[in-house]
Amino acid sequence: MEADVVGYTGSTARPQALAVRLPDGRTALTQSLKAPLAAPVAVHFAASGPPRSALTRAGETYTTVAPRLVVEVDGGCRSSM
Repeated sequence: MEADVVGYTGSTARPQALAVRLPDGRTALTQSLKAPLAAPVAVHFAASGPPRSALTRAGETYTTVAPRLVVEVDGGCRSSM
């Protein structure tokens, strides 16, 4: 399924996981990103403007981005927000 990327954990230069909005409206964190996937999204995040922090319902901190990037996800999201 496709999901909008609405944020990330880790640094802008090396995102650790993505915060994605699923089709049912929930937001979830993906599994840890491997370097080959982190590099191209880092370029997008660097061009997204100043970062802002947000908290998940579980208290996890992530950085928000404008939802301009769409990714394909499977059952690999680890937590609901």
